[in-house]
Amino acid sequence: MQVAKITTLGNSLGIVLSREILARLRVDKGDLLYLVESPLGFEIMPYEPQFIGQFQHAEQLMRAQRNALKVLSDSGVRPKRVRLGPKGEAT
Repeated sequence: MQVAKITTLGNSLGIVLSREILARLRVDKGDLLYLVESPLGFEIMPYEPQFIGQFQHAEQLMRAQRNALKVLSDSGVRPKRVRLGPKGEAT
């Protein structure tokens, strides 16, 4: 079991995480952590929970289209790089 201490940070409160916890979460100073409420309390995650579902969907799609992806990979066709402007338009 790991323990995190609540401390004062300016006019707010914060949690101090040990280097071991940071290493296990694979995060560093400036990274975002997401607190997700669950039936057991809160879970701390280094990624957005919605990303898990999106990634699982992408994995299923890639598995279903494995042959098509293999053909594209073997063909040597590479996607064209497009630069996006500040408003997301192609330049």
